[in-house]
Amino acid sequence: MAEPRVSDAERELFGGPLRYDMGWSQHEHATLDLTMMSALRSMPALVGATLRMAWTADRRALVAVAVSEVGQGIAAAVGLLAVNAVMHALLGGTGSAVERLHALLPGLIAAGAVAVVNSALAAWSTSRAGRLEPVVERIATTQYLAAATSVELEAIDDPDFRRLVDIAQYGPASARRMIGACVAALNGVISLLTTAGVLTVLHPALLPMLILIAAPRGWGAMRVAQERYVSVMSWIEHVRAGRLIGNLLTERSAAQEVRVHAVGAFLLGRYRRMAESAEAEQERLASSKALTEWVAAALSGLAMTATYGTMFWLITGGHMSLAVAGTAVIAVRTGSASLGALVMNVNQLHEESLYVRDHGRFLEQAARRAIPEGGAPVPDTIEEIVLDRVTYRYPDRDTPALDRVTLTLPMGTVTAVVGENGSGKSTLMKILSGLLLPQDGTLRWGGEDIRGLDRSQVFDRVCLLTQDFQRWPVTAAMNIRLGRPGHDASPQDLRSSVDYAGAGPVIAKLPDGLRSLLARVFRGAIELSGGEWQKVGLARTHWRSSTSRADGVLIVDEPTSALDPEAEIEAFDRIRRLAAPNRAVVLVTHRMSGVRHADRIYVLDHGHLAEHGTHDELMAAEGRYAAMFAAQAAQYAPAGSIPNPASPTVADPSGP
Repeated sequence: MAEPRVSDAERELFGGPLRYDMGWSQHEHATLDLTMMSALRSMPALVGATLRMAWTADRRALVAVAVSEVGQGIAAAVGLLAVNAVMHALLGGTGSAVERLHALLPGLIAAGAVAVVNSALAAWSTSRAGRLEPVVERIATTQYLAAATSVELEAIDDPDFRRLVDIAQYGPASARRMIGACVAALNGVISLLTTAGVLTVLHPALLPMLILIAAPRGWGAMRVAQERYVSVMSWIEHVRAGRLIGNLLTERSAAQEVRVHAVGAFLLGRYRRMAESAEAEQERLASSKALTEWVAAALSGLAMTATYGTMFWLITGGHMSLAVAGTAVIAVRTGSASLGALVMNVNQLHEESLYVRDHGRFLEQAARRAIPEGGAPVPDTIEEIVLDRVTYRYPDRDTPALDRVTLTLPMGTVTAVVGENGSGKSTLMKILSGLLLPQDGTLRWGGEDIRGLDRSQVFDRVCLLTQDFQRWPVTAAMNIRLGRPGHDASPQDLRSSVDYAGAGPVIAKLPDGLRSLLARVFRGAIELSGGEWQKVGLARTHWRSSTSRADGVLIVDEPTSALDPEAEIEAFDRIRRLAAPNRAVVLVTHRMSGVRHADRIYVLDHGHLAEHGTHDELMAAEGRYAAMFAAQAAQYAPAGSIPNPASPTVADPSGP
């Protein structure tokens, strides 16, 4: 396809045409790759793949569709023969006009009966196909979602696999549409075969006539479809750029700069220029499309004229009766129309099959990268969790996120992990929770290497609260319950978790309390602030930990970023109190005030363990931890004073 003309406004703003980089855009020009011969060659494979999906979904419905489609083909053939009988009675019979009219009544009755049967079969096919389509989509969607949720977290972090996840999401809907396209294509094929058979019975020379008329129509239908596709894909480049500008001018997030910086008038002028380019492109391509349609219709007309000329020659030469010619005209027109529809259906089958193929490719990749099922049970009693010289490097990074890190988490203790952004803290938490496996070194739960343990049991022993924890678009009660969704709970059961997290005032101001929907985009729902959400997240964590009696670990990663200083101190106190004889608490934060009371503090620096010890030991060492603590303390020190990291009078960075 030729590159569309790009407006100067698009070059100024975007550097060229806007091209989506999403799953469906991988195949947006697929129709242009199809030719008449390739369509015929690919059809058996496409139909076979669709039938296999339908057979898995509902065998009885598939058999019903097949029987009804074959029945419609037979009915079409019988109908043509009935029409032929009518033509013979009307044009080739002897006797008076009244006698000939009486003679054609059986043929008319047969044609009417065939039409009724054909309509009943078509309705039956539509009904059964209508049952198949949602079942196929549901099965394909379930396969996609199950595979996506069962792969290792490492796969989700892999950009190539993430792209495959995005592409495969279009597969289930395409599988559904393939059912309808396949049924229509089968109908077209059977109709063509029966029409060809009837024409062969009427006169052997009529079959080439059908091909002569149908082939140009099929070619024309394919070319018209492709020209239309070219038109859409050309002018949509300008339209999507204009739509992007329109969205920017109306978005809430851009409203302030649109007004204060006078961005609105600037972008509006560019929008007008893009719209004018889109209009010119559509006009030009509409003319091209009209020319293609005219050429296709002219070729079809010439073929039709040649066919009628041949039929006239056969009639005048005594090789064909007038009645047979009349039937042949109807059959040829029916067959050519069927071929035109068949071409369109094969086009759709071809394009949809690409998305279904992506879906299958994703399922294969996901199966290879799935979290292993089974394994040894996690010990009931765990004294400590130990990382021994653990190394981990992401696929798209040259340097390891963690490099030979060793630490120990005894049950009943609070361990803090601190470090600058990019030091490896979040990666360490993912490994501790079993979401990532060490590439080198070992992670032992109660002396057992995590690689041999049942990962689902490991996950059951982990409570996780991260800075970007999920804000589920459900009720406040369900947002808390999803900490352990398999455990039933009433609003009263959740009250202790709400009170523990200090979320009582947040819930009290909601219109329906815990039954309030927390999703601003829905009617009657409400949105929380960042600090309010973090209290809900802490309540969720408390609910999960309070419903577990097994030994495990609570990991809290940057939990107070949206809280004010007083709420932050209170939240840290609550988190530390979650430590229990059967639970180790790991606290990851940039806020040094929250870690000074931890039993043990580990300092990470660019993936390496820089130092560890208690707060007092690390301050006395005057190393990296002391420097970080002093830097934050300086924000609260009197103006002009420079705190000494080793001095016991250094200001507490938590403030007064």
